[in-house]
Amino acid sequence: MIEIPERFAQSIIGREGEHGRVWVASLPPLVDELLERWNCGIVEQVGHGGVGIIVSVQSADGASAVLKISFPHPGNVHEPDAFAAWGGRGAVLLRERDDTHFAMLLERAGNGTLADLDDVDEAVAVAGTLVRRLSVQAPTGLPRLRDQIEGWQEDLRKDAERLPHPLPQRVVQAAVTAFRDLGHDQPETLVHGDLHFGNVLQAEREPWLAIDPKGYVGDPAYDAITLLRSRFEDLLAAEDLKAALLRRLAIFADAAEIDRERVRRWAQARAVMDAHWGREHGDPAWLIRFTDAIAELLI
Repeated sequence: MIEIPERFAQSIIGREGEHGRVWVASLPPLVDELLERWNCGIVEQVGHGGVGIIVSVQSADGASAVLKISFPHPGNVHEPDAFAAWGGRGAVLLRERDDTHFAMLLERAGNGTLADLDDVDEAVAVAGTLVRRLSVQAPTGLPRLRDQIEGWQEDLRKDAERLPHPLPQRVVQAAVTAFRDLGHDQPETLVHGDLHFGNVLQAEREPWLAIDPKGYVGDPAYDAITLLRSRFEDLLAAEDLKAALLRRLAIFADAAEIDRERVRRWAQARAVMDAHWGREHGDPAWLIRFTDAIAELLI
C-alpha cells in the first residue's frame, strides 16, 4: 500500500478534523482498489496538492497517467465534468473517473508550468490563448456564474460594512456595478475557474495543458484576476502599477479574444471580493494591500 505524506495528512486533519482523519486513512486501500480496477501500476511515490493526492502510474497500454483523489468537497465536484467536455482540447485528458470517491485517472503532462517562463508577457498570452481554446459550449448541470451574482453583490455590501479597514466606498460600488452590468448577460461557455500559472502544465500532445478546473459556466473574462495574482512580484516591482496591471490584462484579453473593458471590470470586481476574503481569513497584510491596490487602480 502507498504511504500518505505526513505533511499532507496533518494538513487535511488539521483543517477537516475527524472527517479528514477518516478520509486520509481510507486512501491507501482506495488507491489499491482503483489501480486494480483501472489496470495501472505505480511509477512514482505519492505527491499531493492542497486538497488531494497524486500518484504517477502507467496504464496497461504503456501510457503515463496520473491518479488523482481529492478530498470530497463541493468545489471539486465538477472537475471531471469539465475535463470530459474538453476531451483533451487545451486540458489533460480524462481517462477514467470515480465520482463517488472524487477520483480520476488523467493524462500525465510535464512538470513545468507557466510560472517557470522567464517572460511574464508570454505566460499571460499563453493563458489567454488557452482560455480561448477552453471556451467551449458548457454541458448541462454545471454551476452558472450568473446564479451567484445577486449573492456576490449582497456580500460585497455587507462585507464593506463589517470588515476592518474597509476599501473606499467608490471601489466597492464599482465592483457591485460591474456584477450588475456583466453578471446576468453571460454566455453558456465552460470556464476553468482557477486558471493561474501553476495550473497550466507543459506537455507534448499540446504545448500547454490546463489542470484543476472548477467547471463553471459563464464569461471567460472571469479568470482574468488569477493572472494578476500569478507572478505578482513582477507587478510589485513596476514603476507604474496601474499601467502594468492594464498591460497584463490587455495581453490576456487580446490572446483570449475577449473585450478588454469586460476583462478589466471582472478583474476589479473579483479583486474586491478577494480583498474582503483576505480580511476575513487572515491573508498577510502585504497581500491585502496589493489586492486593495488592484481593486482601486482598475476602476
